[in-house]
Amino acid sequence: MSTAAFLPWQHDIARSWLAGRERFAHAWLIHGMGGIGKLDFALAAAASLLCESPRDLLACGACPACRWVAGGNHPDLRRIRPEAIALQEGAEAAESGDETEPATGTAAKRQPSREIRIDQIRALESWFNTATHRGGWRVALLYPAHALNVISANALLKVLEEPPPHTVFLLVADAPDRLLPTLVSRCRRLPLPAPGPQESLQWLQEQGVEPAADWLAAAGGAPLAALRRARASEQACPDWLAQLIKPLAQGQAPDIGTLSESLEKVAAPDWLDALQRLYTDLVLAQAKAPVRYFPSLAAPVAKVSASADAVRLADTARWLTQQRRLATHPLNAKLLAHATLQRVVLSCQG
Repeated sequence: MSTAAFLPWQHDIARSWLAGRERFAHAWLIHGMGGIGKLDFALAAAASLLCESPRDLLACGACPACRWVAGGNHPDLRRIRPEAIALQEGAEAAESGDETEPATGTAAKRQPSREIRIDQIRALESWFNTATHRGGWRVALLYPAHALNVISANALLKVLEEPPPHTVFLLVADAPDRLLPTLVSRCRRLPLPAPGPQESLQWLQEQGVEPAADWLAAAGGAPLAALRRARASEQACPDWLAQLIKPLAQGQAPDIGTLSESLEKVAAPDWLDALQRLYTDLVLAQAKAPVRYFPSLAAPVAKVSASADAVRLADTARWLTQQRRLATHPLNAKLLAHATLQRVVLSCQG
């Protein structure tokens, strides 16, 4: 394994931030839009704080501390995240340095938790009460912060009110307003900006993503989200979305039955997300602004938006947001898709 490194667009802000490490706050809330590399920043920050021979304030990648971080077994680093995320990352249940519950007994029979539990916060107490292994920082990396439930958030709040010595908490979140205000008030905020389009495109091309511009647009300008989408899908703009909007642009009704059968094979949160992005483009087109997510559909989107009623579009956009909350429930997938597409078609017809 290699030591976590800052992404190209993070180097300047990382050096500026780490320059004040001797006067660091005990807790930092690292936040910004999704898909720009906040977790990468936090991991690289932890490595830099623990590094024994930093180069230009960043982790050297060669000292014993860096090798331990790269191997996932640095005694002064703890990662606190939901069990489900730990498993996705390939972490062993008993991995050193992680606060996850062993997958034995009843734990093996239940679904992995998607929340950060109070016992994960309590498990840190013995760690806090021991001296740091190398006499430097102790780093607790917690992500995503919105996975804290009310009980675990309050437990963390009590820790931050009387922080243990030589300890830095790095909390990662997309939106601070989804967290307890009292918890946010105990942290210094470190907002991370999204990289510019040219820098994002260059980085995506270096990762082998083509056409980089389409994938970046589909991800709303977030390069890491674009990379994940490109690796998981064949097209930045799904075929079924084009088959939905192009007939509407010609004043024709799309084949909802066939489209519903296609969507039955796609996870509901994914196709609902695509529809929400489509509606953002429709609203932008009505305002004579460039589309954001699906530039390949700019022409039919412009035609549909020109004849569609703005109020009906807005109402359906809000309705789609409500459907996202139901997307993970055990509903009839084809029926959900059919009903959703019907409403979409009606809202787009003049």
